[in-house]
Amino acid sequence: MSDYTKSTNFATKDALSSGNALKIVKGTEIDTEFNNIATAIATKADLASPTFTGTPSMPTGTTGVTQTATDSSTKLATTAFVQAALQLLYPVGTIYTNSSVSTNPATLLGFGTWTAFAAGRVMVGFNSGNALFDTAEETGGSADAIAVSHTHTATFAGTALGTHRHYVGSNDSTANDGSESGSRDFVRNADTGNGLDNYTNYESAGTPAGTVTVASAGSSGTNANYQPFITVYIWKRTA
Repeated sequence: MSDYTKSTNFATKDALSSGNALKIVKGTEIDTEFNNIATAIATKADLASPTFTGTPSMPTGTTGVTQTATDSSTKLATTAFVQAALQLLYPVGTIYTNSSVSTNPATLLGFGTWTAFAAGRVMVGFNSGNALFDTAEETGGSADAIAVSHTHTATFAGTALGTHRHYVGSNDSTANDGSESGSRDFVRNADTGNGLDNYTNYESAGTPAGTVTVASAGSSGTNANYQPFITVYIWKRTA
């Protein structure tokens, strides 16, 4: 962009005495001035929709440099302002993710110190009411267990057999038939009138006994305990 510089000082001619040849304004002087003006104007940007060339910049301290990130006016912004605004969006501690580009964000964004973060882990929201999630960057979980092996306890509930009798008939009227002397296994009852002696068999009450075995439940396996996931590049700003 050219600036106009006057070649002839026409005001000094007025102070010259009459008859001085320098007092005369020459056509070539006027022509030179107009050419200089035309050149300067041709290299100036238009007020409406200007097209800049080279590397335009704004002076330090102007509104375009010092305006706040919340300013939504039509003021011009410099690259310095843009960088400052980006750093407000990505303060220290910020997590940056990218699904396809592994380049360090310090290179992509032009500021900060970034380190790879959460390798092989998914992120979960902070929860002050759960001891597993009540501290920032707390880790836990296992990729290798489907379910922790454990044993179930079974209780067998039986019903006692009450005292009961079996009746058998016999033509033999011998008391305590089929039993040892003095035994109460079989006791002869009175004749029922049908020609058969009636014997009563007494049995003691009892409770069923046995063993119930329940196999262990659960299994384990390497890399078998994952939720549905998708892999991305994750970075954390540390400075």
